[in-house]
Formats: sequence, C-alpha cells, structure tokens
Amino acid sequence: MTTGKTVAFHTLGCKLNFSETSSISRLLEQDGFVKTEFEGQADVYVINTCSVTDNADKECRQLVRRIQRRAPGSMVVITGCYAQLKPEEIAGIEGVDLVLGAAEKFNIVDHLKTLTKGDSAKICSCDIEEVNTFHASYSLNDRTRTFLKVQDGCDYTCAFCTIPMARGKSRSDSVANVVKQATTLAGNGVKEIVLTGVNLGDFGKGFEGGKKREETFFELVQALDEVEGIERYRISSIEPNLLSNEIIEFVANSRKFMPHFHIPLQSGSNEILGLMRRRYRRELYAEKVAMIKQFMPHCSIGVDVIVGFPAETDERFQETYDFLHGLDVSYLHVFTYSERANTHALDIQPVIPVNVRNERNKMLRNLSHKKQSYFNEQYTGQTRKVLFEGHSKDGMMEGYTDNYIKVTTPHRQEWVNQLVDWELR
Repeated sequence: MTTGKTVAFHTLGCKLNFSETSSISRLLEQDGFVKTEFEGQADVYVINTCSVTDNADKECRQLVRRIQRRAPGSMVVITGCYAQLKPEEIAGIEGVDLVLGAAEKFNIVDHLKTLTKGDSAKICSCDIEEVNTFHASYSLNDRTRTFLKVQDGCDYTCAFCTIPMARGKSRSDSVANVVKQATTLAGNGVKEIVLTGVNLGDFGKGFEGGKKREETFFELVQALDEVEGIERYRISSIEPNLLSNEIIEFVANSRKFMPHFHIPLQSGSNEILGLMRRRYRRELYAEKVAMIKQFMPHCSIGVDVIVGFPAETDERFQETYDFLHGLDVSYLHVFTYSERANTHALDIQPVIPVNVRNERNKMLRNLSHKKQSYFNEQYTGQTRKVLFEGHSKDGMMEGYTDNYIKVTTPHRQEWVNQLVDWELR
C-alpha cells in the first residue's frame, strides 16, 4: 500500500468519464493515496481524456504543460478515449509518464507501483477488439447527483464518431448488479442517480457465467424504480430509435424517473442524417418529442446537434434550424463538427469552412437560449421540488427542479442534498 502520496484528477468530456474518474479515485484512495485539488501540488496527476473533438485533444496537451510548469517532478498519467486512440502521440508529450488504454485504466494501482519518474513514457494499451469486459463505475461525494455507469461501448458506425474505436463493442452491467449499486448509493445518502453509458438504450448486452445475457433498458428502469432510498433518476442520453414508447409511458407514470430526456438529433436534414449513418429520420424524432409532450407536457427535452458536417449546405443547415425552431424542446447542446482520424466522414464532400461552422454554432446556441428561456418562463409562479447540490460558489448554491430548471440561491447548509419546495420566479 502507498501511504501519504497525493493524487489529483482532471476529467474531460462526458458524464461517463466523470463516473470512471471517481471510481479510479476510490481505487487509489484504497491504496493509501490522498486526493487533492488538481490546481495544487500533487505527487501524481491523472487526466481522464475525451477525444470527441480536436479541442479535447488540445486541452489534454495544455493540461500536461501546466503540470510541467507547476510540478515537473510529479507523475502524469493519461487515460480515457484519447489515450486509447493515440497512445504514441500522448507518450510523446513531454512530462507524460504513463498512458493507460481502455483495458488498463482500472489497473492503475498496479501500474503506478512499477513506474519511475524520468523513464520514457510507458504505454499500457491493447487493440480495442480485445476490450470486452465491463467495469461498473459511479461518482460519489463529488456532487449530489451521482453518475452511475450501466453500459459501455457502441456497435453503431456513425460517420463522425471515434467512440467505438476508443471504447469497443457495446456491453453492459446486469440489471441485478445495477440495482445492487443503486441500493449501495442510497445507503450513502445519494438522492439522485443519473444513468450513463455510451449508448444507453442498447443496455442489456453482456455475458454471465459464460452465457450471453439478454436484458433490456426497459427492464432496468422498471427494476430501479423499486429501489428504496433513491428519490430521483435521470436518463442521461438515449438514441431516438432506442427510446421506446413503453419507456416514455413508464417515465410518465413513475414517481422516481424525472420528466427529463436528452435525445441526440445531430441533424434536422434527412440527407445529412443518412450521410452521418444515423439510424433514424427526423420524422421519427418528431414523433418521439410529440409523444413525450403528450404524456408529460412539463417534460424538459435536451437535444444534441452537430453543425458543419461535410455536405451540410446552407439549405440543409436551414432545414436543421427550422426543424429545431418548430420542435417543442427545451435546450440544445451544439457541437461544431471536427475531423477525426479513421472516420467515414473524411470521405464526404464538400468540406464546410471552419468560419461557416462557427457561425452556424452561434446561430443554434442563440436558438437554444431562446428555447430555454421560453421553457423556464412557462413555470414562473409554480412551486416545484428542487434538489440542492452541496458545492458553494461565491456563496451561492444550485439545484434542479424535476424537469431540469436550474435554480440558484444563497447557500444554506440545511438545504444541501435536500428536496425543497421552491416557487419559480
């Protein structure tokens, strides 16, 4: 066991990465490491990377340079998607000591025991085809809302995406084990669980006792609804073609699953959806939104959308803008298309100039602001329950209503991790 050494973490990317960072942190703390702030001095720095966009790659390199200036004698460990996709590139960054691929990130304790500062960077990675195990993860004590990983990997082949190359084939936990973890989290005082995965609706694939396991995401949400002590669940993101009508109806009638969906769209043009290799058309997306609003008029719906994908002409972008403008959704997460190595999108023409991509991003972010403001205004004067989070920033605390309206108020310790009746204004 390592005694007294300090370790600091920085996470780039998605909720799934946050859950895994938290689990890696617990492994190191069990080995005697003391967790400390990333901006301070630490014996070991761990960066859990994303590689969805070129900006995530750049941010990783910038973080390493900052550590080099602040603590040149410290160990630097890089893991996550960027580490799996480009281990040699990362190993070439001055100051990096250890690169852990998808299969090795949870073996970090063993790797650190044999690591010496000053040696050339050690790469511990394998071909992604060999990655087939599932490691359960969850965030704890980081925030009131806990991110619980229930699925990993993806079997889809979207033209813009490197995730299958970084995380491997779709695989998941069992319903029984997820329920067990939720029960453990309830015992730790957790009030809200956010279910996370790469392709959450694909939950159920895996092996148990050498036999193929066949379960469904619908079976999972039904089982979790019965767990005592957890008061709120959220579904972090689910593909529209995997969001079944029975899931929508179940959430509408559940006391614990919140009226809040996040559904990737990516484009409102059927031609672009086809080029992206998405598994639905805009008509299906509109049907899902309409059904959600029929059963839960107060439901918050978030949308992922990519601008500047190759062949997105002005007319096709306008299709997306008009489609989103007329859709009863609450907010948008807008991503500017970024070329990624070894993706099918690189073969699609014409390429959209970066300045045009940025302008389209700005237009959709402005639309998102209008959508969010309109959604929030509909509930002014209503009283809804808010779960307040523990962290304080400038003396203020934050929380969310059941339908994901953000509330900010002066910090009151007695409200931390409590559901408070709140009149929206």
